[in-house]
Amino acid sequence: MDGVHDMGGMDGFGRVEPESNEPVFHAPWEGRVLAMQRSLGYAGAWPIDASRFAQEQLPPRTYLSASYYQRWALAMERNLVERGYAGADELSAGHALRGGKPFARKLTPDLVKDGKEGMTRGSFYRQAQAPARFRPGDRVRTKNIHPPTHTRLPRYARGRTGVIELVHGCNVFPDTMAIDKGDNPQWLYTVAFKAKELWGPDADPTLKVSIDAFEPYLEPA
Repeated sequence: MDGVHDMGGMDGFGRVEPESNEPVFHAPWEGRVLAMQRSLGYAGAWPIDASRFAQEQLPPRTYLSASYYQRWALAMERNLVERGYAGADELSAGHALRGGKPFARKLTPDLVKDGKEGMTRGSFYRQAQAPARFRPGDRVRTKNIHPPTHTRLPRYARGRTGVIELVHGCNVFPDTMAIDKGDNPQWLYTVAFKAKELWGPDADPTLKVSIDAFEPYLEPA
């Protein structure tokens, strides 16, 4: 979808300034948000793409003013309510007001004591439904799409011509997973673009940008 979250190549936001000696968490509550996110993912509450889509739907003022983990928390609240795991009134109250919708499974302390269970993502590879349409070296053009829902094709790379660098196999398609339309497996490619193709004639001619793009985003150039 088009939104304020898609900031690649946008003017007016200044340079990215890394924080010197940045801690893992700036406050204890951030760690708890991460733990909740991991627990809900393990429980099968919703896929990672639905988490991203929920963040993308935050109002622009909220998205730009919120910190990284604040966005996570707000998106989590949205998904909890929309999927029937909690009511907005319960979130406001800070405790359950009625029986909750059950999860498929529960992440407990004994399962995470080795630091592995629930802390790694499952595989996104899927069985190919058809042969790959492109091969390394093929010239392709990204489609100029503007879907109202989630997509992994960044706005700055739409309608641009590049070259296939790698074929990553068939993977879960985020665009359908985000809206509960299933895996819909699609071939995934790394596509390289010349900087001038993306940013215009003033871009450094020695630079290129590579993105991972799913087959439905591409057409032969």
